[in-house]
Amino acid sequence: RLFLYFCHPQTRCSQQLHSDMDRGDGSIKYILSGEGAGTTFTIDDGTGDIHAIQRLDREVKAQYLLRAQARNRLTDQPLEPESQFVVKIQDINDNEPKFPDGPYHASVPEMSHIGTSVIQLTATDADDPTYGSSARVVYSILEGQPYFSVDAKTGVVRVSLADMDRETRENYTVVIQAKDMGGQLGGLAGTTSVNIRLGDVNDNPPTFDQRLYQMSIPEAAPVGSVVGRIWAKDRDVGVNAEMEYSIIDGDGRDTFDISTDPTNLFGIITVKRPLNFESKPSYTLKVEGANTHLDPAFRHRVPFKDMTIVHVSVEDVDEPPLFDAPAYYVELAEDAEIGTVVRTVTARDPDAANNTVRYSIEKSSDPDKFFYLEITSGSLMTVRSLDREEVGWHNITILAMEMNNPTQISSASVAVRVLDVNDNPPSLTHYLEAYVCESAKAGQLIQTVTAVDPDQPLGGQHFSYRLAPEAANNPNFTLRDNQDNTAWILTRRGGWSQQDQTVFYLPVVISDGEQPVQTSTSTLTVRVCSCDREGNVMSCDAEAHSLPASLSRGALIAILACIFVLLGESR
Repeated sequence: RLFLYFCHPQTRCSQQLHSDMDRGDGSIKYILSGEGAGTTFTIDDGTGDIHAIQRLDREVKAQYLLRAQARNRLTDQPLEPESQFVVKIQDINDNEPKFPDGPYHASVPEMSHIGTSVIQLTATDADDPTYGSSARVVYSILEGQPYFSVDAKTGVVRVSLADMDRETRENYTVVIQAKDMGGQLGGLAGTTSVNIRLGDVNDNPPTFDQRLYQMSIPEAAPVGSVVGRIWAKDRDVGVNAEMEYSIIDGDGRDTFDISTDPTNLFGIITVKRPLNFESKPSYTLKVEGANTHLDPAFRHRVPFKDMTIVHVSVEDVDEPPLFDAPAYYVELAEDAEIGTVVRTVTARDPDAANNTVRYSIEKSSDPDKFFYLEITSGSLMTVRSLDREEVGWHNITILAMEMNNPTQISSASVAVRVLDVNDNPPSLTHYLEAYVCESAKAGQLIQTVTAVDPDQPLGGQHFSYRLAPEAANNPNFTLRDNQDNTAWILTRRGGWSQQDQTVFYLPVVISDGEQPVQTSTSTLTVRVCSCDREGNVMSCDAEAHSLPASLSRGALIAILACIFVLLGESR
């Protein structure tokens, strides 16, 4: 019989083979074969001692399957059957813990309570978790105290200092260490950093930077004119700094209005009624600014509003022409003929002189010169074709000037909304590639297609799908219009094979539901692929033997992209 003796780890041999027929006279020769024989392990053919001849790494290969046999040294005849044994590599702590996803980024609201969870970190150790403590990891914090702490067992980073204020400090860098051997002396360690940002909460009140604002406005300013702006500053950010302004008192409550600008920070004071210096030269407004998003946790601690006084002086001026409206809104179909009158604006000199007024378009408001304004009548008309998909709105500024005093100029805006006309065909959402498994049966769904259309009909898009006439009766695929703006591509047969044909091209016709109906054709590329039992693609032949002349440019690009991906994977 052939015996295997294990050597002490500190001796030169790893293992020893011995046959009970071995009398120690050198007549027996030991042969070693199997995994690593001759490259990783060698055997002394006289003594049966097995030695490792290169460094062993359990994380690369944990065990080796070897075979040994005792033979007569002179005749080379086997003395007993071949024996098989497994050499298992005993683990040592030679891998430090690692944070595979570091460095980390996290956030936690300011003023969070002690113990609030911020993020959980997980370190991995390649050593054997079933042997000793080589892979037992303990977490500790090296940098970031006293603001944050880490749970030694779970790696959860928590807030450890109460009432941290974002307005004082917003960003913190925390360094976490993971040490194996349960944190004992001699263990290996790895570190990572966590960049923690304090999120804002509404814990600061708004405050006006002035207790009294002085503003002035010409008496001829039209309704809607901006008088000035005020700002209740807030140390918070985002929605927590957003403001809502209101006039709560004063003799100008009915004459002026206030609104919040698009940034939700500033209060914009505007003229609400016509002004007249001779009847009232000044007004006083009491304005309040209040946060719009309140934090219940601070509702009773922080006053979320402030108050200021605004004094508005009305200036006596030679008034410019006055439009019959401060702004105009017009809707115009995009297929309107050139020369169509969009709107006629009217302005007059409010002074006793009643000077003649002339009109013009401010060049910067119509840089592409879509419109022309008749100088004496104020009629605004088109001089170029409109396209809603290119420019949906035109905001034109009209100037009115007194002939006898060219310095007296006023303006009004004309917002022209271009109405949609169905002048664009629909197309597939993108050029699609589909596949059909060689095992596919007749009637199997292989692709759902959708379409897009730059037009915007009032009732929404209603697409219909069908195969192009040349593909309507093909024996391979059919199309089912689902009547919900989608369509299914279904197989008509089974028995698919890459050896017969690898690529099919299916032209799909898409029509919209508006008048006049617009139609386009897009080509769907269908590849025959080898699939597993669940229908997952295993391989496709990327070679297309022939392409129809009508294949779209987008489909060609998609096919080439697929080829490049497959070539890259094969490398």
